[in-house]
Amino acid sequence: MSVYEYPKEYDVVVVGGGHAGCEAALAAARMGCSTLLLTINADTIGLMSCNPAIGGLAKGHLVREIDALGGEMGRNIDATGIQFRQLNTSKGPAVRSSRAQADKQLYRLRMKKILESTYGLDVKQAMVDAVFAEGGKAKGVDTSLGVRYRGKTVLLCTGTFLKGLVHIGLVNFPAGRAGDFPAMKLSDSLKELGFSVGRLKTGTTPRLDGKTIDFSRTAPQWGDDPPVPFSFGNREIRRPQVACYVTYTNERTHEAIRSGLSRSPLYSGVIRGIGPRYCPSIEDKVVRFADKERHHVFLEPEGLRTAEYYPNGVSTSLPYDIQVKMLRTIRGLEEVEIVRPGYAIEYDFVDPVQLVPSLETKVVENLFHAGQINGTSGYEEAGAQGVVAGINAARRVQGKEPVLFQRSEAYIGVLIDDLVTKGAQEPYRMFTSRAEYRLLLREDNADLRLSETGHRVGLLAAERYEEFRAKREGLSSLISILETSRVPAGHPLARAVEEAGGAPVRPGTGYAELLRRPEVTAALIVANDPDLARFSPEVVSQAELIVKFDGYIRRQEEEAKKLRKYEEVKFPGDFPFESVYGLSTEVRDKLVRVRPVSIGQAQRIPGVTPAAVALLLVALKKGRAATQASG
Repeated sequence: MSVYEYPKEYDVVVVGGGHAGCEAALAAARMGCSTLLLTINADTIGLMSCNPAIGGLAKGHLVREIDALGGEMGRNIDATGIQFRQLNTSKGPAVRSSRAQADKQLYRLRMKKILESTYGLDVKQAMVDAVFAEGGKAKGVDTSLGVRYRGKTVLLCTGTFLKGLVHIGLVNFPAGRAGDFPAMKLSDSLKELGFSVGRLKTGTTPRLDGKTIDFSRTAPQWGDDPPVPFSFGNREIRRPQVACYVTYTNERTHEAIRSGLSRSPLYSGVIRGIGPRYCPSIEDKVVRFADKERHHVFLEPEGLRTAEYYPNGVSTSLPYDIQVKMLRTIRGLEEVEIVRPGYAIEYDFVDPVQLVPSLETKVVENLFHAGQINGTSGYEEAGAQGVVAGINAARRVQGKEPVLFQRSEAYIGVLIDDLVTKGAQEPYRMFTSRAEYRLLLREDNADLRLSETGHRVGLLAAERYEEFRAKREGLSSLISILETSRVPAGHPLARAVEEAGGAPVRPGTGYAELLRRPEVTAALIVANDPDLARFSPEVVSQAELIVKFDGYIRRQEEEAKKLRKYEEVKFPGDFPFESVYGLSTEVRDKLVRVRPVSIGQAQRIPGVTPAAVALLLVALKKGRAATQASG
């Protein structure tokens, strides 16, 4: 097929219109780069392929970090969310997270509109078959119609579309997701370029007709009142809020599932891809947790203008007849009708150890990967990678150094470091337990951690940055007041503390000392000191966390500072890991595979021992000495 050269070269070409692709394209364009987004179907930009929700445990942290940098996901869910909830509110501030149900179609349509109205960003519908590269550098992409779009950088955000294969029972068919074409040639192009390509699997639930659900037999679950926005730029949520509903599987459900296992693609050997351990299908739950009498099923509305419900908890690839049989054993679903069956999908991914922390590939220069192509699962993980890849592709075009995120700085840093250091043996999902410095990486302080970076790279809007500066100054002022102010004799605050169940307050007791008492809140102090009324509830709440957990925060900051020195000990790009004296064959092979950029990253490679790190430090020192001697 002859190639038609499109008569415009872009700074950044983004392949894929999912959550990673949207954030990548917006970041690059907002930073001043001419950007092209290519997607197989322009009507499904920003579509929620699985559950109609954003956030969740640890995932909410990622959304807030995307927002703090200037990304779009937080603002999009705030504008289209129909139920907001704060999770883990009974636990410490480090593990509290936000989650919101979305109106699925409104979320997609708003994101599409944002992309289409962004200056410098073109959106085109096309199937990309190959990355065009010359001299080890990406120069553009070739489409199925024989069109070559040239770009100074290329970002692949392909989701589950690389040779996607949908399974429903023993029936399977090629698809990027149910109803969409797969990309059948692009992963072969990547193999030809030298990439190691593997196979993963994920799945989704059936979608149910809400008219056929008896909600009176389920328990309603309401969101927070008032709902708390995701974006630091929003103060309130005005969209009408709706309820979700809770029901459970039972022994009859489990019997129905077991009756279909012989025709399950998971248990008959049809599926070869590795699935997500932390988000198992309902058949997996029944087999692996045979002692459990029931499992939660959350009935989540897909939107305000549709009758479809998403039964969270029953992801399945069982045959259609078993799906019907299984669902109708569940309380409230006795007469339910399936609108769309659940399914599993297998797809190709590229081993993420072939990336550097900027998300540029080691194999081909100027080529970046983000999202499920890197072995992750989830909209939030994809969006986080997309914004980083978009930033760094833009900075490559601008001739600037990449922006890298440390593990002690952001969940985004934890996510990327885990991928490029350990690879992905299964679909990667973010958890708070993956972060060593959870108390430093709270949802509430994502802007304090990252908005300065968003401003510096030119992604965070000027108005948002000014709001951030005002908040930061207000927080600093309030903490200073709390640390220096004291309670005089007869002050109403002393009486308020005692009425709240606290011990008597001695005159001269400091505000900060009072605040460290479990029964005292910053809101109580502010309510009894008119001079503090000017501070916003957000600033007051955040000041309380900082004061109450001051000792723990300082301890983690010291630990992070000690470990950061190892991140600053860099390996040169041509460091000979294969010839370092004294390393075992296993350690040497792992180092050669990952090619860590620093001693800190080398330490985190599974199987690299402290003794091996010491040998690397000696080899680095010798190499520098030799360089100085030859100079």
